Amino acid sequence: MKVDVLLGLQWGDEGKGKVVDVLTPRYNAVARFQGGPNAGHTLEFDGKKYVLRSIPSGVFQNETNLIGNGVVLDPVLFKGEAEALCADGINLHQTLKISRKAHLILPTHRLLDAASERSMGKGKIGTTGKGIGPTYTDRTSRHGLRVGDIFCDFKPKYEAARARHLEMLASLGAAPDPEKLKELEAAWFEAIEYLKTFDIVDGEYLVNGLLQQGKYVLAEGAQGTMLDVDFGSYPFVTSSNTICAGACVGLGVAPNKIGDVYGIFKAYCTRVGSGPFPTELFDETGRTIRDLGHEYGAVTGRERRCGWIDLVALKYAVMINGVTKLIMMKSDVLDGFDTIKACVAYDVDGTITDHFPYSIEGESLKPVYKDMPGWKVPMSEMTSETQWPEAFSSYVKFIEEYLGVPVAIVSVGPDRLQTIER
Repeated sequence: MKVDVLLGLQWGDEGKGKVVDVLTPRYNAVARFQGGPNAGHTLEFDGKKYVLRSIPSGVFQNETNLIGNGVVLDPVLFKGEAEALCADGINLHQTLKISRKAHLILPTHRLLDAASERSMGKGKIGTTGKGIGPTYTDRTSRHGLRVGDIFCDFKPKYEAARARHLEMLASLGAAPDPEKLKELEAAWFEAIEYLKTFDIVDGEYLVNGLLQQGKYVLAEGAQGTMLDVDFGSYPFVTSSNTICAGACVGLGVAPNKIGDVYGIFKAYCTRVGSGPFPTELFDETGRTIRDLGHEYGAVTGRERRCGWIDLVALKYAVMINGVTKLIMMKSDVLDGFDTIKACVAYDVDGTITDHFPYSIEGESLKPVYKDMPGWKVPMSEMTSETQWPEAFSSYVKFIEEYLGVPVAIVSVGPDRLQTIER
């Protein structure tokens, strides 16, 4: 058996949570392989809405769910998220596993995140302030604390990390109030005790063992390809590898164990926070897409920047990830437009290219659009491809031909039932 991977192809917020929820009945296990509580995966069904930050989106239907070693975990936010799910009747203690090698977000990581952003002024990245970047920095510099450490002489390790962080905060002129830090730490250590009540495992053995047993495993990515620390719009990226290769190092599976790669994208494009966005719309059209699509961050509540679909960036993402099946989300948001635009090339200082360049910043890069007729028909009640208006079918066909990969699933609304498989 092989691990199928599901990930975002844009700047995150593509709708991964819903798709995982739709696909999970076909899998025995769902595993998160990177990211942290800055990633909000939204699921809606049975009249309820859930936003999962660290917990895999398969917890509502699957027998096994894993928080992999590539994830960074905030015990306090995890505790709140888990308790809310348990109160709603979800038996997490039976289905959720946590990798020993996952790194912990400390209270001082969040303080460092905020202080670092403030120090950057106008050049700030636009982080969620959840301590993700400093935690991954500690991991890379070999100063991090992992979930497995909480069972092994933990207090001295924590004190050493705390002291190091306080020195860094002092150098940034952001030394915390001692009483406030004490409060944060009290809640954090309480959450650590709660974390201990879960099944802490060697995630790499768990996943590979499931494959050897003939079980089906789905790897769930967070954020999106264009936020990848290596291949995204650097430096306005997240701190982990969001691409398919990240599933290998984030779960401990070999490259030859990767099966299908599901690439998720919106019928348009959005971005949260700072960073370049070639197809961003600053007019009424952009505001209309934002309002119709309810484009506000699931975790932060921040307004998302909106624009037309960028096929140049999407084709790049398809190549980097080895996508085998495409999934298009929020097509219903564009129902009312007379004309739909798609970016098919960039004009870079007068040179037309369909390659994603080293930098997409600055006014020298302009999107080249293809105009297509809008379908002007409500999509949200449709249940079959046979009901699609001709203009929408043409839009999907054009995307498939440009990207060279079939669109296997189309979402026409937020509920799990508003999903059309082809």
